[in-house]
Amino acid sequence: MKPQERSLATLGMTAILGLALSACAQPGAPPVCTAPLKPAVAIDLYFGRDKPAGGEVTDAEWGAFVTDVVTSRFPDGLSVFDSSGQYREPTGRIVRERSKRLVVIVFDAPAHKTKLDEIIDAYKQRFGQYSVFRVEQPVCAGL
Repeated sequence: MKPQERSLATLGMTAILGLALSACAQPGAPPVCTAPLKPAVAIDLYFGRDKPAGGEVTDAEWGAFVTDVVTSRFPDGLSVFDSSGQYREPTGRIVRERSKRLVVIVFDAPAHKTKLDEIIDAYKQRFGQYSVFRVEQPVCAGL
């Protein structure tokens, strides 16, 4: 490809990427979905496993938390992934820790917020955590 063609191709890809990102940047705008998919919200919660007093949330403790707190609020299904994360403390120190990523897809957008707050509050209280990282985005979903 000639340099001029490469520049035009790059410009075209940049324009397409810009349009795609701007479409995602419209808060509250439901996605346009093709049947059988329907508008939904994908929620990712990231739970750090390090305990402030030392040690780590064990697999057994995590399993009990999911059973006791999460499943009753989202009985239709969820996914859990092992992950590793890092964050910067206010002191500037980088902290790395194992974590759990919980993914839930909901179709009742307003109703899920209270359930998520309850899950986050329960985790923070049970394991002495400062926060749980949360990401929500509109998606098209269906079986």
